[in-house]
Amino acid sequence: MLNYLESTEDITVEQLQGFFEGWPYPPSPEALLRILNGSAEIVLAFDPQEQRVVGYITAISDGVSCAYIPHLEVLAARRGQGIGTELVRRMLHKLRHLYMIDLMCDPDVQPFYARLGLHPSKGMVVRNFDRQRCDEP
Repeated sequence: MLNYLESTEDITVEQLQGFFEGWPYPPSPEALLRILNGSAEIVLAFDPQEQRVVGYITAISDGVSCAYIPHLEVLAARRGQGIGTELVRRMLHKLRHLYMIDLMCDPDVQPFYARLGLHPSKGMVVRNFDRQRCDEP
């Protein structure tokens, strides 16, 4: 049974191993902890038996009208168990008071988000791949 947490209190860097699979320049677990702590809202899927985070979602927001969901990730070994669905469901519930909730995703995962009530949209992005590791400036 997983615990869903809304804080990094008592979460250690060691409990954040294994994320950013497939990224050419993955952020370190230390950077992930900074990402989580810098987010307006987070939900963590924590496995008390393994004593580790197995999934997470983040949101940045002005707290008044809008939010953006930049990260959703579940460890590869735990995918297909409904964890990502539950993380999105919980985050959308936390943000339900806002006018707009946006996220960008690749076309192959759009059906996943559509099942959860999100709609395709057009957008623009900048990607600074030399900053993908999230190293300190």
